[in-house]
Amino acid sequence: MTHRRAAHVEWKSAGADHFTGEVSFGPLHAPVDGSDLNVLGVRFAPGARSDWHSHPGGQVLYVVEGTARVQAEGEEVVIAGPGDAVHAADGVVHWHGAGPDAPMVHLSITHAATEWLPRKVTDEEYQGR
Repeated sequence: MTHRRAAHVEWKSAGADHFTGEVSFGPLHAPVDGSDLNVLGVRFAPGARSDWHSHPGGQVLYVVEGTARVQAEGEEVVIAGPGDAVHAADGVVHWHGAGPDAPMVHLSITHAATEWLPRKVTDEEYQGR
C-alpha cells in the first residue's frame, strides 16, 4: 500500500495544447507494473475546459467540488456537481470542464492513453448551443 499526502501531489499546468483556460492536474496514481490505470486530480478555473477527446479504455469523472460541464459528441451538455460520477465508455468522444462561475475539481480515472482530437470546444458548444 502507498500513501501520498495531499501536500506531496505535484500539480502541473495542463497547458494550452489540449485545454482552454487555466487547468492543472496532479497525479494521484500513475500506472505501475504493467497496469494502465491512471488517476488524476484535475482543477479547472471558471470556464476552463478540455478539447474534444476520447479514451480507448473509457473514463470515469468524479466531481469533487464545483460544477462540471460534460458533453459526449452528439449529445446534450450534462451538468454534474460534487459527488456525481460521469462515465464515458470506451472510445466515446467528449469534453469536460468547469461551469462559468466557479472553479471545479474532478478525479479522472482512465485506462490507457487519451486520444486528442484536433479541435477545441467552441464557446457555443460550451454554452450548450
